[in-house]
Amino acid sequence: MAWKQFIKQRTQRGVATLSTILLVLTGALLITLLVAVFVTSYGYFRDYVSDQLAGHARDGATAIGLSLSNAIDDRDPVAAASLIDSVFDSGRYLSISYRNHQDEQIAGRAMTLQNIAVPSWFRSLADLPLPVAEAEVVRGWSRLGTVQVISHPGRAYQDLWRITVGLTTSTAIIGGLGLFAVFLLLRRTLQPLRALEAQARALGQRDFRKRVSVNSTREINQVTEAMNRMADDLGQLFEGQARLIQHLRRVNNEDAVTGLASRSAFDQRLKVEVESEEKAAPGVLILIQLADFAGYNQAYGRNDADRLLLRVASVVSDFVNQHAGAFAGRRTGAEFAIFLPGVMAADAGVWCRQLVADLDGVYADLASPIDTSVHAGLAKTLEGRGARELMAAADEALRAAQNRNGSGCHLADPERDGHHNLETWRVIISQAIRQRTLALWLQPMVNEGRLMPVYHQVFSRIDSAEGSLKAGTFVPLAERFGLIADLDRLLIERVLERLGTFPDQPLAITLGNASVASESFRSDLLAQLDQAGQLAGNLWIGISEQAIHHHRTAAGLLVRALGRRGVPVLVDRFGVGGVPFSYLRNLRFQGLRIDNSFIHDIDTHEDNRFYVESVLAIAHSRGVKVFATGVETAAEYSVLCQLGIDGAMGYHLGRPFAADNQQTGD
Repeated sequence: MAWKQFIKQRTQRGVATLSTILLVLTGALLITLLVAVFVTSYGYFRDYVSDQLAGHARDGATAIGLSLSNAIDDRDPVAAASLIDSVFDSGRYLSISYRNHQDEQIAGRAMTLQNIAVPSWFRSLADLPLPVAEAEVVRGWSRLGTVQVISHPGRAYQDLWRITVGLTTSTAIIGGLGLFAVFLLLRRTLQPLRALEAQARALGQRDFRKRVSVNSTREINQVTEAMNRMADDLGQLFEGQARLIQHLRRVNNEDAVTGLASRSAFDQRLKVEVESEEKAAPGVLILIQLADFAGYNQAYGRNDADRLLLRVASVVSDFVNQHAGAFAGRRTGAEFAIFLPGVMAADAGVWCRQLVADLDGVYADLASPIDTSVHAGLAKTLEGRGARELMAAADEALRAAQNRNGSGCHLADPERDGHHNLETWRVIISQAIRQRTLALWLQPMVNEGRLMPVYHQVFSRIDSAEGSLKAGTFVPLAERFGLIADLDRLLIERVLERLGTFPDQPLAITLGNASVASESFRSDLLAQLDQAGQLAGNLWIGISEQAIHHHRTAAGLLVRALGRRGVPVLVDRFGVGGVPFSYLRNLRFQGLRIDNSFIHDIDTHEDNRFYVESVLAIAHSRGVKVFATGVETAAEYSVLCQLGIDGAMGYHLGRPFAADNQQTGD
């Protein structure tokens, strides 16, 4: 609903185009001119025909009068009648009458006006006058009477009809050709305006790639050139802003040597992953350290030491990319940290030993003939174990591994296990999908200037015998088992059902990375949205930045398909994917949801505050809304409101609540 209102406010409806207005005005002038010419010509020909009709009547009256004067006796009406009959039978006259001085008719003939080969409506419209012509009949100096003659208007009507048809046909042909010529001229002249309109529409959507190359009149060419320059300038400005923000993100959150997350950025994200109620999930923290890195640095120098760190970081990055949701960082010197969400300690141990072997090979190749070793300590998440305690446990395990000879790994607290094994998790998730025991929990996305939430974020939970299992617990495992697409299908089905019940309460969901990459899932999703009709416009669909980075083609296809259906799309966990901002230029998103790690303690963390402020500036310049998650204090929310955030979500603003229970709270 919010996205439809956003579009509606910016769309002009019922406004005529410039070419239409010019065509109507020019066509109206042409038609007016042609109508004026037609009316004038018609009036002229009508007057001409009327004069001809009157002249014919006068000539007939004169001729009959002379004939009667010379050829008849005034006392012989039969002879007069015979003469009049002979003239009248020619059919050229409507009435002939010979009258004496007492206005008594001596002889005469008349007929009615009928059988004229013109339409009756035209005869009524033309309405030619029927003048009466008179001539005197005399004998010497004596006046015998008067002849009155009315000419028959049949031929006059036929001539006028023929002229009118010709005028109408020629006017229509000339008018049609004129309008077509005007249309072609306007189309050719105003062709660049359509391209300029498309370019302006693209600029309004913050797409600076469109250019206009059509030439027209001098004035339009100047406007076209100015628009192209402005698009270039805006595009360069956006690219500059994007590079600046990317640089700031690297400076504030990336290690300068390896490109991995800095110590503070890693610790902040780990705190969110481990301590947030909705995100808290089974996982393993791995601390890795290269033995005697200081000696290597002293022996080979700083440049070679940096190259070694880059090689190690590359191996670590490849390892992280193989595990959904995993992230890594450099802590100090040659110590690295990796967090693997949704994995069991046994599996993490196997993977860790392989990773240590790979790193030991890299270290040994570069440090030969110096003896090398690589050690790793593992600690698993447990109920009540925060980020600091987890880090301390992993560090203790690392020290234990270092006390052994050679490279190796050590797991802290191997006897403690706070979660099910993998097979149990697979059964729980599969059974939830099969029995449709997926519950919806909602958390409001709040805007300071609105009474109602922008939308409610949907969290899925599984109702099991042990209670309600949170999404942060089972979603990483569902990704690993290949069940996330089926889980998302069920989630979307349940969400659309709720929208059908509460159509005025927009909802938001986040798709799994594997779901975005799956062509069959994308097809099913679009089919579900098509079936939902207008309700789909009330559903915000989130795609994580990692999914955009690793599945750019699939994500692009999905974003464009959703855009054609009017479904708003937002980038979830914005800022943690390490992705260049170019995708904001190539793909049309309606919102960004900044990751919790940038929001935590933003009231005291100047770097994160400046980063969020910069993201807001560049996103708003492209018409993209920015949302924040993980707001847990009034101070954090106050800072975000000052920066102009479009919406915020967190326990300070509203805790998640069951969708079938309209009371907020856990």
